[in-house]
Amino acid sequence: MTSLREAAVGGSAARPARQVLARSRELCDPALHEAVEALPTSMRRIAGYHLGWWDERGAADGGGSGKAFRPALALLSAEAVGASPEAAVPAAVGVELVHNFSLLHDDVMDEDTTRRHRPTAWTVFGRNAAILAGDALLTLATDVLAASGHPRSQEGVRALSAAVLSLVEGQSADLDFERRQDVGLSECLAMVGSKTGSLLGCACALGGLFGGASPGRVGELRAFGELLGLAFQHTDDLLGIWGDPAVTGKPSYSDLRARKKSLPVLAALHSSTESGAELARLYRRDRDPDAGELPRLAELVEDAGGRAWCREQAGQLLDQALGHLRAARPAERPAAELADLATMATHRDH
Repeated sequence: MTSLREAAVGGSAARPARQVLARSRELCDPALHEAVEALPTSMRRIAGYHLGWWDERGAADGGGSGKAFRPALALLSAEAVGASPEAAVPAAVGVELVHNFSLLHDDVMDEDTTRRHRPTAWTVFGRNAAILAGDALLTLATDVLAASGHPRSQEGVRALSAAVLSLVEGQSADLDFERRQDVGLSECLAMVGSKTGSLLGCACALGGLFGGASPGRVGELRAFGELLGLAFQHTDDLLGIWGDPAVTGKPSYSDLRARKKSLPVLAALHSSTESGAELARLYRRDRDPDAGELPRLAELVEDAGGRAWCREQAGQLLDQALGHLRAARPAERPAAELADLATMATHRDH
């Protein structure tokens, strides 16, 4: 399953991943701004802050608004089936709005205080206001698809709604895991498929749908995105422990600080090793670890094999995802760029 990846890295026709992401942002930003500007004033203020467009007072800010990874998947998927990227802009905007709805709510539920290198919206505007802003973005996402006038917009709305329901189910499971000591690795993988894989799969499927693809090709693109989502989360969970705060925008060892049962942690806990057993004892205490204990927790996860397991799984899932991408019979250049984005997303520094 290496040809697509090699083409993405070395093919002369394929644009570099950063250029692809920049072009996706360029195509989607005007429509995204137009959509958010239609919100009531109170919601618009919070949404724009969260998206990095302005500060808490509404003054223009140079803060980042994310990589446009999901919009890029939608636009490239449309190109992969022979359409122009412009045809899938409503799909790309809808997926990006849903993604940011989930981030606003996740930050409240997880009590995260930093997002994209600055205070999270709920810490600035309050919990209730951030939740309502997230609700507004979710409603807006459906409206963008429904108002697009695309002949398959109704099918797109249903696909997006199904992805949101799956995402919410995954978040519910994630919250339940925080209260339990007996979380299984298979349960966590199912949660990740719902919480992360469903929206990436939807982004690719909507791109194919708005690009006029057959149901079979749409299905292969969806499978590519879903497996990429699983691989992406393995990498993201590694960054939650070993990621550079300057890159992630979150404190060092953030997942360990919260005793989160992430994929490398669960792999370590179920490893039947002495390190895994010690990690279990420390995780089961009735208090969160202090700063001085965090490096030891990270060491235990690594010694028990959690870090290596996650890296191996990410690679295997990426190969499976690329197999489904190939089965969608994509055009060569967008296929190479999709493979390049997938490789970049699963080989971040960790």
